[in-house]
Amino acid sequence: MMQLMASKIRAISKSISDEMVQNFLIELLHAKRIYVMGAGRSGLVAKAFAMRLMHLGFTAFVVGETITPALNKDDVMVVFSGSGKTKTVADIAETAKEIGAHICLITSNADSRIGKIADCTVIIEHHRDEVEDDAVEFEIRQMLGDHKSFAPLGTLFETVSMIFADAVISRLMEITQTDENALKIRHTNIE
Repeated sequence: MMQLMASKIRAISKSISDEMVQNFLIELLHAKRIYVMGAGRSGLVAKAFAMRLMHLGFTAFVVGETITPALNKDDVMVVFSGSGKTKTVADIAETAKEIGAHICLITSNADSRIGKIADCTVIIEHHRDEVEDDAVEFEIRQMLGDHKSFAPLGTLFETVSMIFADAVISRLMEITQTDENALKIRHTNIE
């Protein structure tokens, strides 16, 4: 199964547009502050990405945490959403857009509710089990439990998103000429 997933991940990585990645990097590099979010497992990927951005010296926050400050015009919000339609995430993204934030969407569905308002989109192709009502997809994923594929309910999207996010961090390290020692300085020392 791991080898099968690895081959799928390799194929998906080849389909990611260099232009989309470049636009995403530009948004991150010009951001005063970066907010990240996602629901469920995509939310866990978002949190890991925010942590690495902080290690790299960016000002990054996770939407929904108690210490997350008010979003301002021209901040960047990075949204991880395979469907681009998860209701709670889309509602927050639309509010952020109304405030004046730039929206960067990591998704498999650019033609989605969030995709239509995004300033930059990175498309990560995947093969997700079908659900009948995309509007409540997150809720269905949490309750359904019917795993028909070898990588159920968006696993490939989330796995590739995590690898993509780590690759973005590596590229940002190159661009900003930041070495791993600088990241270690910002790594927690109270665990």
